[in-house]
Amino acid sequence: MQKPLVAVTLGDPAGIGSEIIAKALSSREVSDVARPLVVGDARLLRRALDITRVPLSLRVVARASEADGAPGVLPVLDLADISPENAPFGVVSAACGRAAYESIAKAIDLAMKGEAAAVATAPINKESLRAANVPHIGHTEIFGALTGTDDPLTMFETGDLRVFFLTRHVRLSAVPGLLSRSLVENACRRALDSLAQLGVSGGTLALAALNPHGGEHGLFGDEEDNVLAPAVAALRVEGLPVAGPVPADSVFHLARTGRFAAVMSLYHDQGHIACKTLDFARTVSVTCGMPILRTSVDHGTAFDIAGTGKADETGMIEAIRAAARHAPRFAGKAAGVLAARRAAGTLPA
Repeated sequence: MQKPLVAVTLGDPAGIGSEIIAKALSSREVSDVARPLVVGDARLLRRALDITRVPLSLRVVARASEADGAPGVLPVLDLADISPENAPFGVVSAACGRAAYESIAKAIDLAMKGEAAAVATAPINKESLRAANVPHIGHTEIFGALTGTDDPLTMFETGDLRVFFLTRHVRLSAVPGLLSRSLVENACRRALDSLAQLGVSGGTLALAALNPHGGEHGLFGDEEDNVLAPAVAALRVEGLPVAGPVPADSVFHLARTGRFAAVMSLYHDQGHIACKTLDFARTVSVTCGMPILRTSVDHGTAFDIAGTGKADETGMIEAIRAAARHAPRFAGKAAGVLAARRAAGTLPA
């Protein structure tokens, strides 16, 4: 059986993306399971090969199908959209933000057309996206817009621990006001659907609590009694395997040790801290609920070490491996969605 083709985005050109890609693609851990194809400017990859000294030869391809997984080769679909001179390491710029966006958009296009089985993304810089007037704050929002998906759901995989996020890039003080039964119920249903699509079945989804000790029945907060517990009760009436709210100081440990199949974290850092403390380098982000599969490293552009060759490629390796592992479950799903949206006039022909 042919290994799945994974389109790998270059990330922000001023960051470590090109370096960790070069290192990852030189690994047997990647070549044994996937046919990677880098999408971006070939000149940036030549710079990365000079920096990292990995034993790969660069090969520019005209179409995705030419990425055949040959050992010792770094295949790139050259967008020729930014030169190294215009992408100095560690500098926020509109040029880098635009190039990062173009790489993502092309990779999504390949996956939607079925030319790539999945997309694995290198880190981007939100300030650079904003400088380039990209109308989306980050990867998840870009993928949602370009695949026609309303509010994609983010899931982290760290070993056997899986964590979903009810809210993402919002200030912490805003989270309590955003909580509602409908939001929680909808997110939990979608999380269970996503687990099923990823082949995870037979387990319970745990809803994390917001307040210390789960609020202690109003002693430390009333969100659990007024919003979270009623939402869980309603889901259980539907026959759905959801538990909680479970105090956040124990729910991640319980999930890791097999009590729960996954956790619904209420806000960004609640879940990020748990996963990254468990294994920072091997935490992989999976964007769920879309007609295509997207995985990603779960670290930033590391502007402080970009260009030094010191960046650890473990996260990129794991993201590509996760993309290859889950890709078969998404085979053919995008084609029907794309055709329907073209017919409806919601995507260009």
